[in-house]
This record gives sequence, C-alpha cells and structure tokens, in this order.
Amino acid sequence: MSYQHILVAVDLTEECDPVMKRAQALAGSTQAKLSVVHIVEPMAMAFGGDVPMDLSMLQQQQFEQAKERLDAFAIKYPQLSAESRHLAYGQPRQEIHRLAAEQHCDLIIVGSHGRHGLALLLGSTANDVLHGAPCDVLAVSLKKPTA
Repeated sequence: MSYQHILVAVDLTEECDPVMKRAQALAGSTQAKLSVVHIVEPMAMAFGGDVPMDLSMLQQQQFEQAKERLDAFAIKYPQLSAESRHLAYGQPRQEIHRLAAEQHCDLIIVGSHGRHGLALLLGSTANDVLHGAPCDVLAVSLKKPTA
C-alpha cells in the first residue's frame, strides 16, 4: 500500500526533526504529498478553563508567533510549501483528525515518547490521535534525552 498524502503533527521543537525525516523518507518512497500541522491550544485549557481575564490578545500573539515558527521550521523542508503548512487552534486530537479528513490524508505521523517536548503536544495525544483517526497513524518513537 502506498500513501498519497501524509500529515505530520509537530510542536516545532528540535524533536520534530526525526519525525519530519521519517515523514520525508516515507513520502519520497511513495511519491506522497507531505503536509504539516501545528496546533495552538487555547490558553484557558492550561488553566482548567476558569480564567478571570480576557486572554484573546495573548492568544492572538501566541498564534502569530506559532505561524512565524512554523514558517521558519518549514525552511528546512523544501517540500513544505505554504499550502502544505497548517496552523490550527483548538484541541490537538480533534484538530489533527479534522485536518486529516479535510485534506484527504491517508497517513498521520506523530512523535511519541513521554515527558517533554513533543509529549506536551503528543504524549497522551499520540494515543488520542490513534483512536478515532480517519486514516492510518504512525507514531515515531523519540529517544529520551540523556540527563
């Protein structure tokens, strides 16, 4: 089976590089289109939902910074055109599933290990993405950094 469109979920840290390298190799071997998504989570989620102030301005700044970081990240990967870079706002699992279905992706690639970096986005989310995904999911194992 060869994949036609691969969606890679990234958190824009250096730990994304092994995930992207795996995605590039797979896309190259099957001539698949490669897309990337970064999810900006609502700040209220970090505070349990009850925030006594308006976070919209901070949220907008966070979104703009994420766009700049995604564009800078994509420079390392020439096949990631502006149309193949996606920035979404919301709950990671839901947004990754939504985008994969919307873009007709047949594979989602996520990084997975345990304590920090991608784990902030994809620790339990890697498992969440697996369940209910509209297509195949590949979890790329990331080695834990040495202390």
